[in-house]
Amino acid sequence: MTDVVIAGGGTGGHTSPGLAVATLLLQRSYSCVWIGSRSGIEAQRVPESGIPYVAISTGKLRRYWAWKNVTDLLVNVPSGALGAVRALRELRPRVVFGTGGFVALPVVLAAALLRIPIVLHEQTAVPGLANRIGARFASRIAVTFPGSADAFPSALVTVTGNPLRPELRTGSRSSAIARFQLDPALPLVYVTGGALGAQRINRVVGDAIIPLLEHAQVIHQCGENAATGDRLWLEGRRAALPPALARRYTVVPYVGAELAEIYATAALVVARAGAGTVNECCQLGMPALYVPLPGTRGDEQTANARLVERAGGAVVLPQAMLTADRLVRSVRTLLADSARLKQMGEQARILAIPDATERLLALLAETWLEA
Repeated sequence: MTDVVIAGGGTGGHTSPGLAVATLLLQRSYSCVWIGSRSGIEAQRVPESGIPYVAISTGKLRRYWAWKNVTDLLVNVPSGALGAVRALRELRPRVVFGTGGFVALPVVLAAALLRIPIVLHEQTAVPGLANRIGARFASRIAVTFPGSADAFPSALVTVTGNPLRPELRTGSRSSAIARFQLDPALPLVYVTGGALGAQRINRVVGDAIIPLLEHAQVIHQCGENAATGDRLWLEGRRAALPPALARRYTVVPYVGAELAEIYATAALVVARAGAGTVNECCQLGMPALYVPLPGTRGDEQTANARLVERAGGAVVLPQAMLTADRLVRSVRTLLADSARLKQMGEQARILAIPDATERLLALLAETWLEA
């Protein structure tokens, strides 16, 4: 018998909470296995963390017409559900922990069919479609923000916050300076569009890079997308810089363990407003300039960003207003006011629940004891 099966992924925001909970489970000598997709971010990050992993077919829950919907609905979703049923029968978990996303749904539905208790975790200010469907079968629902509770049956909801991977709290500024050859006297701006990158942010930062580097140094996590060619384009922009400015600009497709060092050093984060990034910034007290991804269901990234902005922990720059000139002016204004940056970090931290992982583990234990 397995104590906990974790299901979720597709994005870092759905993967990181599960990794934090899995780490604590293993530290407490509980057994856990992760069921996820064959190609999502979790398929790489979970095995790297030493957590047993089972891959199943998955189909994305799209809200628009595409031929891929037909294949997903007729082939991948049923295949994933059957794969989840087989895996759960073999693993016999006490409870299934769903972290959201299209990857989690077949496992949640299979758990409901097999009468296995289900705990869901919602990371965003606006609950996602998979969790709204899965909530019909859940024993308990954990939410990050109190406002999210309104979307679910109140009797099932517990506010736990969103876990942070513990290693992100242990970053070293000196290690970042050595690794990236940073100038200790210059403020560092960390730009990220999430694990997959964000083309609009990439292109605007590339266009604005000279005036940005006149006042700061930049680590730019741009993703690796052959279709957009952003990484090669940005590396070309860097190669064309004067040597003194080129030394201030680091372009990387993906950030792994060194993320803790970057957070320990950065004065400002410029980012999308996905659940994972927003949680990391709040937990670590990082002032942020958010450029939310428009067009997501319920405009969830804008809701995440505005929540932090209302608390005084961030500035929101809508993508429709994002230009090279506007970005440069916004970044310069923030970097010129160190007292404001410090205050923003403190206000962002107020929104975080530092013991979110412990709260989720307690909720999982309560759920399997009640079953």
